[in-house]
Amino acid sequence: MTNEQQQILLEKVIQLRNQFHKRSKEVDQSGVFPHENFKELKDSGYLSWTVPKKYGGLGLNLYDFLRMQEQLAQGDGATALSIGWHLGSILELSENDSWNEAAFRNLCQKVVNEQALINRTATEKGTGSPTRGGVPETKATLQGDQWVINGRKSFASMAEALDYSLVTAHIEDTDRVGIFLVDHKHDGVKVEPTWNSASMRGTRSDDLVLQGVTVPKENFVEEEGKQVNPPFPKGWLLHIPACYLGIASAARQYAIDFASSYQPNSLPGPIKEVPEVQRKIGEMELALFQSREILYSVAQRWTACPESRGNIGTELSAVKHIVTNQAVHVVDLAMKIVGARSLSRDCPLERYHRDVRSGLHNPPMDDTVIKKLASKALEESQPTVTL
Repeated sequence: MTNEQQQILLEKVIQLRNQFHKRSKEVDQSGVFPHENFKELKDSGYLSWTVPKKYGGLGLNLYDFLRMQEQLAQGDGATALSIGWHLGSILELSENDSWNEAAFRNLCQKVVNEQALINRTATEKGTGSPTRGGVPETKATLQGDQWVINGRKSFASMAEALDYSLVTAHIEDTDRVGIFLVDHKHDGVKVEPTWNSASMRGTRSDDLVLQGVTVPKENFVEEEGKQVNPPFPKGWLLHIPACYLGIASAARQYAIDFASSYQPNSLPGPIKEVPEVQRKIGEMELALFQSREILYSVAQRWTACPESRGNIGTELSAVKHIVTNQAVHVVDLAMKIVGARSLSRDCPLERYHRDVRSGLHNPPMDDTVIKKLASKALEESQPTVTL
């Protein structure tokens, strides 16, 4: 932290982290949405921390946002990943300046004054991840002075607690895709409880069903790929690796505490004195060091050099790939240190083991990242040898 305000915010987040940790086992095993965690997030004002200062928020940049998210994830990964979609969406809208100013101001005021909770709902079972270019099957039809939306969205994190959704929909009789601000108080908005995942259970990423949902014209807030052309890379998605880095850090700490206290009767001291255990701890430290350096150096470039953001899309993807895969590696090492008891439902490592693997399925996917890196290398290469 580089200034007093950042330190104060970090201390608040650490308090939230510690409270979330106390409930994390119950949230995971029951599979319910952590309403108490979100009440505390709202009471702390956390929902408005990425809202621009001119609209009453704190205007956190990407770097500071990631720092806070990593801490929250050490307490409860599902809560951190969920609220990351909310704060990250607002951060992206603020940085891209792609909305009508009045529409964005109105949304920010709802977040600041009413603690409104939002998320982007773009994924559909029929199209797969929106990052792979699928056209949404959800339809938006203009009828008079309002839009009518019908469709179903999957993986709608926080669905039962959302106040608003940014819904992507194919505009009927066109090749355009629009983003519509949908109020969940509308009778046509239903949540269908389909979430039965082995990991990140507390996100309650259920299906969102939209049946005859009417949206006023002014809530057609953006056409995909039009206002920002070419589209900016999505720097805010670094909240994904930050979350899994936090889970890995929690696993590392549990393993070190265990190694420092556990002494089988076959040894003269705790297992932290065993060379092989020390080697695994060293590997965890190395992986975490590499991950943090990569994540925060790229985040710092994004924050400090906004004029260069259009050129670091490949680096953003690489960060996600490296950090999430290293997080999986760290949790696996922690489990090897603790041994078979790490598989017990009473051991937090068992939950970390399941939760951290969700990162492999969050966008962008590993195969997409590798292909993008290869394409960039081939495009930029200059032949030096004539055959």
